[in-house]
Amino acid sequence: MKKDIPFLPVEGIQVAIVRNINELEQPDWHVVLLNRKPASISNVFVTSKGYSNTESGTTTDQRTSTLRHFFAEVPPGEHVIVEPIMPDVFHLNNEYWVSYFIGNQIYDKKFIFVPDSIVEDNLIEIAPLGLEGVLHE
Repeated sequence: MKKDIPFLPVEGIQVAIVRNINELEQPDWHVVLLNRKPASISNVFVTSKGYSNTESGTTTDQRTSTLRHFFAEVPPGEHVIVEPIMPDVFHLNNEYWVSYFIGNQIYDKKFIFVPDSIVEDNLIEIAPLGLEGVLHE
């Protein structure tokens, strides 16, 4: 049963939305999962979706498709590109639910980028990637 599974706090795992300038001098945006733990994480599942929070009838709800990604292992200090992301969805809540194992212990956490948080003013240098982006811890 779910209540019998101990869920320990997630530490050292981050999600970032990074900007890279391509050969056409245009920005490409990607969602990246960073493992800053001293151990490998395995059987990594990332579920992503975008959605709006609308007030009572002011506008229609918007939802993106739910995407699921699997990575067998992310070594310590490494990162994986989860998916590309289009600026057209930056006005939505962009949610990334990350689940992984270390040994036999399962961990999971939701990372939510709130509407319009992915803007120029919020970009920082993400050291291990050498790219600018918005980092969620």
